[in-house]
Amino acid sequence: MLSFSINYFLFLWLLVIVNTDGKKYTSKENVIVYVNKVGPYSNPQETYHYYSLPVCRPSKIVSKDLTLGEVLSGDRMAHSLYEIQFNEDVTNKQLCSLTLNYDEINSLRLAIEEFYYFEFVVEDIPIRGFVGQVEETNLFPHKHHIYVYTHHHFDFHVNDNQIVYVNISTKEHPPTSIDDDAATSLKLEYTYSAKWHKTETSYKDRAKYIANTGFFPETLEIHWLSVINSMVLVFLLIGFVVIILSRILKHDLNRMSDEDDDGSPEEENGWKIIHTDVFRFPVNRELFCSILGVGSQFLSIFTGILIFAVCGMFTVHRHGSLMASGVILYAFTSCIAGYMSGRMYRQLQGEHWTWNIILTANLFTVPFFVIWCIINTFAWAHGTTQALPYTTVLILAFMWLLVGFPLTVLGGIFGKNWSGNFDAPCRTKNISREIPQVAWYRTSVARMLIGGFLPFSAISVELYYIFSTFWGREHYMLYGILTIVFIILLSVTACISIALTYFQLAAEDYRWWWQSIITSGSTGLFVFLYAVFFYFNRSKMRGTLQTLQFFGYTSVVCYVFFLMLGTVGFFSSLRFIRYIYVNIKMD
Repeated sequence: MLSFSINYFLFLWLLVIVNTDGKKYTSKENVIVYVNKVGPYSNPQETYHYYSLPVCRPSKIVSKDLTLGEVLSGDRMAHSLYEIQFNEDVTNKQLCSLTLNYDEINSLRLAIEEFYYFEFVVEDIPIRGFVGQVEETNLFPHKHHIYVYTHHHFDFHVNDNQIVYVNISTKEHPPTSIDDDAATSLKLEYTYSAKWHKTETSYKDRAKYIANTGFFPETLEIHWLSVINSMVLVFLLIGFVVIILSRILKHDLNRMSDEDDDGSPEEENGWKIIHTDVFRFPVNRELFCSILGVGSQFLSIFTGILIFAVCGMFTVHRHGSLMASGVILYAFTSCIAGYMSGRMYRQLQGEHWTWNIILTANLFTVPFFVIWCIINTFAWAHGTTQALPYTTVLILAFMWLLVGFPLTVLGGIFGKNWSGNFDAPCRTKNISREIPQVAWYRTSVARMLIGGFLPFSAISVELYYIFSTFWGREHYMLYGILTIVFIILLSVTACISIALTYFQLAAEDYRWWWQSIITSGSTGLFVFLYAVFFYFNRSKMRGTLQTLQFFGYTSVVCYVFFLMLGTVGFFSSLRFIRYIYVNIKMD
């Protein structure tokens, strides 16, 4: 059963990311126009089915078979009444004639006042336009007029009998006024037209063409300069930390060497004096090892996604491919979480191995499931397309039960059986030393602020573009730059964690195990604070549902940052501590 499940989901994944050559049409072959969703322009994730508005619709709505990624992205494509044939122009053809009642008029008027836009899909190309327009007149008394667009004009760009790009326009005909508040019925005549154009752009280059000619505004012009500026600052920071720390360590080691040569050692102090306590195992080992396991899993997920992105597998016309890849990667990399957690737990001489594996499997899944349930309940109550259908929920549940959880257990078994001893360079005494008092700037809170802010500064510029992509209207395509920034983030986190661990040991505080995770993982707190700033100052999102989605899913992302960067910080500090204590002579 497990083998069948793995093969099945691997096949689904290949369907998601595989690159197709596209369909070649024959003359007068039917071109299907799918209607998808509508929603307020200011709330990107608040979307509804297109047929939730009083618009032209077939007598029987036929939905398109959707991929997992399309469902997760909120797509709900269905067949439309548009009859368009390949390379055949259409002029002012009637789509339908509608007579709206009082409630339907108010529903349409409210959607236009909320600046609703619609999305159609042709050959996996999203095309968008506004449902209507609002005109403001007079300052006093203030009036506004509401118009609905009843004509859609399609422009098809083709090359070698393949559709490269499609655009839709609502400006070809004047809109129809729906101002009359007292009207109990309104008759609307919907029409459409189509024009075909030849283009030199090839089908394989259409992703770049679509990204540069989209419905939403482009705001990424200064991206390169900002990223280069951030990279220079980060490299200076890394160089500063490495040089200063190496000079301090060299001084300490040389001083100890001189003392050994003179035969008259001075009283030990600083990090050397706590050599019998520095490898004292931490408390709550089950939770500690679970964090390291899940953090290692997300490191592998981020690396895999970036590799796929650089290879060109995530493009504008591949609906939801990024989400689908993330979900499937999470299921298949569960073995990494189990292995790393089980291996570390065995090295720390843990006794409750079963509880450790269960905690590892649920450390991320349970918090995410709780937050998702709350958001999905509100989305279902509002009737949005972001509410997942029960069939998709069952697929995801079975994916975790049949793939994710078994692989976690399997990885834990291998990690436990293949793990060696911890092999600490120094012997640990039974009685721990007393930890001296330190100044406020050397406390845990101060280390958290420094350890979180400096890595955050490495990605602060890139965060704006990432947030604008997921919570705005931009299409992020610079995956090479994102990969470089990700590497810089890990490098800065490792360097800062090593530096802060050294200063903690120099203050004769040997409780570095949990501190290395918390100080490095506190970057997630700064990401959340930036999210609050972005929501109130850089976006126009509003409403209960959109606010709940934004802060709910952002909290999950910040939690992932904590797990992932905390893992990087711990293993960097562990390697550093092993290095310095294996190079000193112990009595």
